[in-house]
Amino acid sequence: MTFSALDSELLGPLFATDAMRDVFSDRNRIATMLRAEAALARALASQRLAPQELAAAIDAISPDDLDIAALGRDTAIAGVPTIPFIKAVREKLPGELERAFHKGATTQDIVDTALVLQMRDGLQLIERDLARTIKALVRVAHTHRTTVCVGRTYGQHAVPLTFGYKVAVWATGIAESAAELAALKPRVLAASLGGPVGTLATFGDKGPGLVEAFARELDLAAPPIAWHALRGRMAETAAWIAIMIGTLAKMAGDVVHLMSTEVGEVAEPHMPGRGGSSAMPHKRNPVGSTVILAAHAAAKGLVTTLIDGMAVSHERPPGPWHAEWHALPQLFGLASGALREAVAIAEGLTVDAERMRKNLDIAQGLLFSDAVASALAARHGGGEAHHSIDQAAGRVRVEGKHLRDILLADPKLRDDREAIERAFDLAPFVDAAALWTDRALENVEKLDI
Repeated sequence: MTFSALDSELLGPLFATDAMRDVFSDRNRIATMLRAEAALARALASQRLAPQELAAAIDAISPDDLDIAALGRDTAIAGVPTIPFIKAVREKLPGELERAFHKGATTQDIVDTALVLQMRDGLQLIERDLARTIKALVRVAHTHRTTVCVGRTYGQHAVPLTFGYKVAVWATGIAESAAELAALKPRVLAASLGGPVGTLATFGDKGPGLVEAFARELDLAAPPIAWHALRGRMAETAAWIAIMIGTLAKMAGDVVHLMSTEVGEVAEPHMPGRGGSSAMPHKRNPVGSTVILAAHAAAKGLVTTLIDGMAVSHERPPGPWHAEWHALPQLFGLASGALREAVAIAEGLTVDAERMRKNLDIAQGLLFSDAVASALAARHGGGEAHHSIDQAAGRVRVEGKHLRDILLADPKLRDDREAIERAFDLAPFVDAAALWTDRALENVEKLDI
């Protein structure tokens, strides 16, 4: 039985990558707990508080040497995995080393530090796929910086722009989120070592040096005080992941619409069997975008769990801390699946420039209404120009004629023919979109990603 889609053999491969599932697997959780204990042993030894041989003895123990199923059964009794884990490891250590094992630490120190190590590996996977996505989108935006297409507001045709501009918007949002990682990681990737209530009282004035040595062994930040009851790190990580997925969802939502039959301007990369329907063999549904949008929908509730976990009692949180073990791995899993699909879309998107050009004509010139109103305002005033275009637009909808033809036939606008013709020129729209596309892509390439 599985209680999370990410753990399911049936659904897991759809929503998360194997690499991320490995990072948060039971085996890797045990491996990171062993790494934390070995680092603690080295730190203790550096302060002459434990034998030098202890760390090597812990390093010699593999996760495969421990019965994970038995640890799980004992965890259900103990309430935390660390207690049966420590017992199992002690049984594999010689007596003179066993006595120094886990010295001064508490359950939360090992669980939190192990989770941070998993988070670090998970963030590396996320960074890799973010970089690939952004690089591919920049390339697409450059390629289509002058490929004219419809700009849409409220789901309706607005004014012309270029597809490169649209992709530059996607790339900017994703890149700005990615750039936040540089500041996020030093804050959230911190070692946890505080003992029973955070003071490491067992070690007196050697406590701060021990924490710094422990963090140094794991290449993590050394916090100024125990963060057992300070869960902002986890909440901030969760919020960043959800926002990052949200930037992917912006792209995915646009792709879904642009792939609709009536629009048909882009298509996700296709392979046999992908995006079909059990009832309709002709379908090519936007599977990649669907996975991204599903991740976005699921992420918000998981973030709430982490934020709620910040309201903890005194020096050790009951309940909310345990809830992190549900929410945070799922967020990383959702991010991995969403990014896998984002990479595929960005690197393999099919763009139908001809269809984009044809769709410009669907509204019979109404996309140029703002440009025409601006052109007429110089001679007729803004209010009168707007009124004339509004009246003409109504006739376009009723009569099906092109806006330009209706305006040129209006005797009141006889002297404005040249201005009207110029207003229907695509070049200014393309030039403006290309200008902002170049500016945005230059900024993306400057960001620390």
